[in-house]
Amino acid sequence: MQDTPSPLGVWGIAIPAGLFLLIVIFEWLRPRRTATADRTHRWPTHAGFFIANAVTGQILAFLVVVPLAANWAQENDFGLFNLVDPPVWATVLLTFILLDFAVWFQHVLMHKIPFLWRMHRVHHSDRHLDLTSALRFHPTEIIVSTLYKSAWVALLGVPALIALAFELWLNGNALFNHSNICLPHWLDRIIRPFVVTPDMHLVHHSTDKSEQDTNFGFALTIWDRLFRLYTAESKMGKDTQAVGIAEAQNRQPAKFIWSMLLPFRNVSR
Repeated sequence: MQDTPSPLGVWGIAIPAGLFLLIVIFEWLRPRRTATADRTHRWPTHAGFFIANAVTGQILAFLVVVPLAANWAQENDFGLFNLVDPPVWATVLLTFILLDFAVWFQHVLMHKIPFLWRMHRVHHSDRHLDLTSALRFHPTEIIVSTLYKSAWVALLGVPALIALAFELWLNGNALFNHSNICLPHWLDRIIRPFVVTPDMHLVHHSTDKSEQDTNFGFALTIWDRLFRLYTAESKMGKDTQAVGIAEAQNRQPAKFIWSMLLPFRNVSR
């Protein structure tokens, strides 16, 4: 007899899938930039990353390791929230703020530590941004990220349901801010002080290293502003800014095998 899928598992698949389809429609209706790389090559490569990460880490991150860390902390009265026992609303608010900072800080480290940059440059080597770019992470980075977030969940004592809600929030924001949607200028101006917009994250994917080292946020923008790592627009101009890594401005990043082997290549930054 087969087990009935849990509501969390169903929603964990349905929400990102629905958001993915919605963004695809908006990218088709209101594209921000003309693609500099052929979608017929990029999308199969990014699908390959999605499958590889589902096997090696993505399912583990979303359905196993993070909830396991949360449940272990609760059962052993470990972590900040299990010691302080704040009200539910405060736990939710603090979880989203603190875990968002944790993810932001990890992103900074991915750029500053050479070993981690080897993994992360796979993501940055994409020469055009659309929502599938949010799937383009090397499996080794997914594993590192999974263990890192799980440690934070345990240290904070985050309940499993709230930890999974944060994962949905984070993944949804990644799809949105990597998307090739042309937001109206007035809307971008209103929401940018709070959440990362596609134009803001586009700067982070500049070929210019000084611009890559800004706008690290995946969801909230407060950390980049607080630590003075915010750049409003590329000096190349938001309509003509080159995307990717300077040493691979060719067709190679659209190839799956080349991209999978990139962390093991001696390519200078």
